Amino acid sequence: MNCIIIDDEPMAVKVIESYCESIDSITVLGTFTNALDALDFIKDNSVDLIFSDIEMPHINGVDFIKTLEHKRPIFIFTTAYPQYALDGFELNAIDYLVKPIPFPRFVTAIQRAKERLKLKESIASDSTHNSKKVYEDDFIFVKSEYDNLKLLIDDITYIQGLKDYLKIHTLKSGAILTLMNFKDFQAKLPGNLFIRIHRSYIVNISKIELLQRNKVIIEGQRIPIGENYKEAFYKRLGI
Repeated sequence: MNCIIIDDEPMAVKVIESYCESIDSITVLGTFTNALDALDFIKDNSVDLIFSDIEMPHINGVDFIKTLEHKRPIFIFTTAYPQYALDGFELNAIDYLVKPIPFPRFVTAIQRAKERLKLKESIASDSTHNSKKVYEDDFIFVKSEYDNLKLLIDDITYIQGLKDYLKIHTLKSGAILTLMNFKDFQAKLPGNLFIRIHRSYIVNISKIELLQRNKVIIEGQRIPIGENYKEAFYKRLGI
C-alpha cells in the first residue's frame, strides 16, 4: 500500500513515517509539509493512502481532501484537534487519529485502510467485468402503478423491501415503488453485480462508497448488513 504523509510539523511527519516503516505492507512514497505541494504528486503517482494533518497553512486538511474529488485516495486524518472528527467522517475518512498517536491505534487504522482498499479493488474489478457486457441487456422493465418503466441497471443503487412493495432507489429517477417480491426482482438483475445483504435490502456492489462493520453506505444512506447474509456478502467482496 503506497502512501504519502502531509503535515506542517516535521516531527509529526517523522513519527508517522517511522510507524509506516515498522509495517511491511506500507511504502511511503513522499512526505510534504504543505498540502499544495502534494497535489501534483498525487496526480502523477499511484497513491493508495494519504495521512493528512488538518490545521496547516495555506489550506487545511479537510479542504485539501475536498479538492481531490476526481482522484481521491483513501485517507486518514492525523491531528491534535478532535473537534474536526465530524468533518473527517463526513468525507468518509478511514480514521481520525488524535496526536500523540499511540502505535497500536495506528495499526488499527492501517487495518481499516487495508479493508477499504480491498473493497475498492473488488468494486473496480466488478465494474471492469461488467463493462464487457456479461449481461445481455443493460436495462430492465419494472411495473410501477399502471406503467412499465425502463430502468438502466447501472442506475439502480439499492432495493428496499417495504411489506408488499419494493422501493427501487436509482441515481436519476429517484425512488420507484413496484409490487414485486425480492426473489422475482432479483432474478431480473445480474447476479455478479447485485447481492442481498439483509432481508430488506439488495445492493448494487459497484455503488458502495464505504463498508463499515455492520453497514454499507450508498449515496450517503446507511444500509444494514444482516447477520444471515454477512458471510456470503464478505466472501463476495473477498474480505
